[in-house]
Amino acid sequence: MAFRLTSPAFRAGEAIPTQYTCDGANMSPPLLWADLPTNTQSLVLIVDDPDAPSGNWTHWVVYNLDPNMGGLPESFAPSGRSARQGFNSYQHARYDGPCPPANSKHSYHFRLFALDQPLDLSPEATRVEVLAHMQGHVLGSAELTATYARQEARAAQ
Repeated sequence: MAFRLTSPAFRAGEAIPTQYTCDGANMSPPLLWADLPTNTQSLVLIVDDPDAPSGNWTHWVVYNLDPNMGGLPESFAPSGRSARQGFNSYQHARYDGPCPPANSKHSYHFRLFALDQPLDLSPEATRVEVLAHMQGHVLGSAELTATYARQEARAAQ
């Protein structure tokens, strides 16, 4: 079987439920992974919006995830043992959900990377630092892509 990333909250290509966006509770969705590559020692999760007006916008960076966790619960708040969160494009070390401009639909890419070692990075590293330290250590990757569209009425709330 191939390395997989799924969510019990939404399927690939479907809309992300409102509670996982800026229009809802802005909490991270539950995620599940399976069939990790052999010798996976650590995982990195990066959630990006390539449709953002200013270019690729990062909503979440999580590194040094324990591969034995099997997934992340809804509203995941990592500890130093289970994972570390890096800075997203909002300059927050946390999940910030989809929040596209009104009347637009964006795609969100949840990318999970299996690594052959944990990353030697301080807490709250940036996306760029995480990607640089991953070089030469990626055993495989899995992706889950979903969408979110804001309506005019929601954006005004």
